[in-house]
Amino acid sequence: MATSNPPYTETKIKPSLPSGKPQKAQAVPIEVVQVEKISKPWLHFVAGGVGGMMGAIATAPLDVVKTRLQSDFYSSQLMKGHLQQTLHGQRVGHIRSIGLHFYETFQIMANVYRMEGGRSLFKGLGPNLVGVIPARSINFFTYNNGKNLIASTLNNGAEAAWVNLMAAAVAGIATSTATNPIWLVKTRLQLDKQNSNKGDYTRQYKNSIDCVRQVLNKEGIPGLYRGLTASYLGVVESSLQWVLYEQMKGLINRREILRNRLGLKSTAGDTFFEWLAKSGAAGLAKLSASLLTYPHEVIRTRLRQRPFADGRPQYSGLVNCFMTVWKEEGFVALYGGLTAHLMRTVPNSIIMFGTWELIIKVFS
Repeated sequence: MATSNPPYTETKIKPSLPSGKPQKAQAVPIEVVQVEKISKPWLHFVAGGVGGMMGAIATAPLDVVKTRLQSDFYSSQLMKGHLQQTLHGQRVGHIRSIGLHFYETFQIMANVYRMEGGRSLFKGLGPNLVGVIPARSINFFTYNNGKNLIASTLNNGAEAAWVNLMAAAVAGIATSTATNPIWLVKTRLQLDKQNSNKGDYTRQYKNSIDCVRQVLNKEGIPGLYRGLTASYLGVVESSLQWVLYEQMKGLINRREILRNRLGLKSTAGDTFFEWLAKSGAAGLAKLSASLLTYPHEVIRTRLRQRPFADGRPQYSGLVNCFMTVWKEEGFVALYGGLTAHLMRTVPNSIIMFGTWELIIKVFS
């Protein structure tokens, strides 16, 4: 999308006349070359979907680990082993605690591979891709076109942080509402592991279709929208990420604007550096937003877990889930799986935004 730049003018003082009186200062308009080409609206839909698909495939195993670390089963197992707080009876410092988080992440990944097979590391990838592609397509399409619409109608066509924030919020709500059933199925499949009396592992759901059928039969249509309220809380994270990304991207674009003003041509190295910097900015924006808003991820996963055998949901709602986790498991449980989450989402954002930027640049 085109970035709205205010007209740039430079005041030049002409030399003095022979009489010694300087001429009146005149504002000479200087054209500012747009950094980004104007792209077709549908291109953001396609580019966002492709970027989301590439990122999801590359980070699928870490997504499985993250989901399991957020669930109550794995949290209770880690608490029993004191992996989060103690080591050999001694309290662990912050640095060693971070090391333990990495250890837990790779330990669970190794256990999944050893006990359930390599394919289990990609469990839920099918519904994940089914969800990621439309979700990212809707998000990028709604955000970029909404940004231009809001700027043109409410801010004289100029881009601003509040414009980015409004567009991101609308995009987040639209995306969460449209794709929540898909994410619920993905979560159920990733947590689908039951230990039978014989010591082997059985699955409750045969596949995604079977999962949807069982949810509809036992929980009705509202069952497909469990965790939606927590997903709306996630809009805060996605909105913050977009605002941070746009601010950092603006700083990167100023470098090219300056080169254009000086009449310098961009080399292949300059173009690659710009793309690399924007991709890194996406990762940094995601890291910052995740650290500030992560507890909603845990609450959302807990709300999407399958109900008890008698059909009762494990948590009655968003507030009940939050208070129960905090009371019974402690505040630390609200950050369960954070390491795996960051290990997945940061590179995922780099790949996704990098792919999106590349497609937009090539096909605009």
